[in-house]
Amino acid sequence: MPQADAAQIELEGFHNIRFWGDASAPEIQAIMMADASKTEGRLSSGVERHPPVSNLLAISGGAEDGAFGAGLLVGWSETGTRPVFDLVTGVSSGALIAPFAFLGREHDGQLRDIFTKYERKDIFTYNVHGLIEGSALADDRPLAKLIEKYVDEAFLQEVAKARLNGRILLIGTTNLDTQRPVLWDMGRIAMSRDRDALGLFRKILLASATLPGVFPPVRIQVRVGGQSYDELHVDGGVTRQVFIAPSIFSFASHDQKPARPATKPRLYVIRNGKIDPEWQSVSENVVSITQRSISTLIKNQGIGDLYRIYSITKRDGIDFNLASIPPDFSETSDEPFDQKYMIALFDRGYNLASHNYSWVKAPPGMELVPQAHY
Repeated sequence: MPQADAAQIELEGFHNIRFWGDASAPEIQAIMMADASKTEGRLSSGVERHPPVSNLLAISGGAEDGAFGAGLLVGWSETGTRPVFDLVTGVSSGALIAPFAFLGREHDGQLRDIFTKYERKDIFTYNVHGLIEGSALADDRPLAKLIEKYVDEAFLQEVAKARLNGRILLIGTTNLDTQRPVLWDMGRIAMSRDRDALGLFRKILLASATLPGVFPPVRIQVRVGGQSYDELHVDGGVTRQVFIAPSIFSFASHDQKPARPATKPRLYVIRNGKIDPEWQSVSENVVSITQRSISTLIKNQGIGDLYRIYSITKRDGIDFNLASIPPDFSETSDEPFDQKYMIALFDRGYNLASHNYSWVKAPPGMELVPQAHY
């Protein structure tokens, strides 16, 4: 893709299905509001318009730690209090959770299976030639097949129906060439009549979970001026560990009538990782120092994203709720996507949520302090 054309956002056969995650609020809202009246006009008389937005869910990345978020959601369902979400966002492993959380409790069985039935060989195989001559150290074709198994035409139609009812599912990827986050409106992709809709839907989920260097980037084809080009997309967590676009709330609730009683919206953020610092003895060698530095960078990037989200909720009057892996979870994994580790983490999330989990009301260091009165 030439630099001069890199800012374009349309894909051939699709319309208004994505936008830059770092765009201004008016730009994002213009895209999300585009064709809103046409979308509403397609609602049949038998389909009831979804109520004004009240419940939002943002799911972070975390690789195998995504088992925590999956368990939390399934355990929450068991209490009978888990709401239908009007907006769901996801990146990385959160992107693999988000569509199932979006469609509701009926898909909890699939969510459980994805994070407890499979192990490393079902996600990727090692690429012995990748370090020297390839684009990645691992082959993620097993993960692509896993996505194909669970995301079929019937699944796509469920997502499309939810989008027609005004509910939104956003998945984040990172465009490597532009160094910018891209947010994909998965419902609009599902609603399109393009024959490539299912393939694109699956590609985006794979791209969002593609750790660069470890997995090969996902190529997404675009056309500019009659010429075809490839964009390289990787893990959405490279640019955003967790996100909620700043104007999505106003879009999702644009049809609320002023006379209607206002319900304070609730945002639930699932951070698939520990937020508190964790002590670990680091060996004085290149691999240990690099791994520890990268994990520390990712942790603090995630905390920064929580601060950003928290400021949006304060501005827009949204109730903030945060869940993360508790600091006393001590299980360790022997290899990436260790099945025993993921089952233990899933069970921990499940047990917490099924026993009236206490959501945290602010990010670390931002706990509410009583205001002084003068």
